[in-house]
Amino acid sequence: METRELRYFVTVAEELHFSRAAERLGIAQPPLSRAIQQLERRLGVALLERDRRGVTLTGAGQVLLDEARTILDATEAAARRTRRAASVTNGLTLATKAGANHELLRKLLDAHAAGPGAAEIEVLLCGMGEQARMLRDGRADVALMQRPFDALTGFDTEDLLTEQQVAILPAGHPLAGRTALTMADLSGEPDLPVARWPRHDGSYEPGRGPEIHDLSQLAQLIALGHTTAVLCASSRSWLWNAHAAVPLTDAPHVTTVLAWSPHSRSRAVAALVRTATQLR
Repeated sequence: METRELRYFVTVAEELHFSRAAERLGIAQPPLSRAIQQLERRLGVALLERDRRGVTLTGAGQVLLDEARTILDATEAAARRTRRAASVTNGLTLATKAGANHELLRKLLDAHAAGPGAAEIEVLLCGMGEQARMLRDGRADVALMQRPFDALTGFDTEDLLTEQQVAILPAGHPLAGRTALTMADLSGEPDLPVARWPRHDGSYEPGRGPEIHDLSQLAQLIALGHTTAVLCASSRSWLWNAHAAVPLTDAPHVTTVLAWSPHSRSRAVAALVRTATQLR
């Protein structure tokens, strides 16, 4: 299979519409259709179901979509890492979720910068759950991620900090005056549903709480009394006066980790990992 064919297929699978996919790719529809048909013949399976209502993925097509994304990410990552290896700047890119533990990040960056010949680190702020994709496609060399929430499969990791979770509530809510809460306490408040975070594939669990896209949206909704959230204790650093944080006694602890590709041969990455080990 050629990467061009895989890129064509992924675009069609994401759009589920040949005309839109062709427009997105900047090509005419007939050669796109022929390329997908050729790919199906080569594999000996149907990847798409086509009818008057549109296009849907077959079971085999869903498998190839997942595999093709991984392949295209790996190809792109190889190109980026190769160019970076030839760069004279010897810099690193660290991806982290916007609003994550900035005190921990500051300690890591300061400790690294104090070492001899430390590489310059560019911090790349991203949305929730995007760090894994950035590591896989080469946009980032290392990332700060959280267990058990982020997808860590396929990465090497170094634990940095384990902490308790807290409930973030509107400051005037009756539960905000409690010294501790349980998850059952939160679920028992029908007028204050728990916010829903995106899963690894970008979808959301069913529920009554609002779908959260970023922390600024979440902060506003909590302040308005429309939702509550379960976050790491370090999230207290960005709370407004309109918020309150109450410890949760039965929520799982969260561990912030430094993650990187197991195939990395970068001395700069190795130096940052050594710093993380010492910092812990």
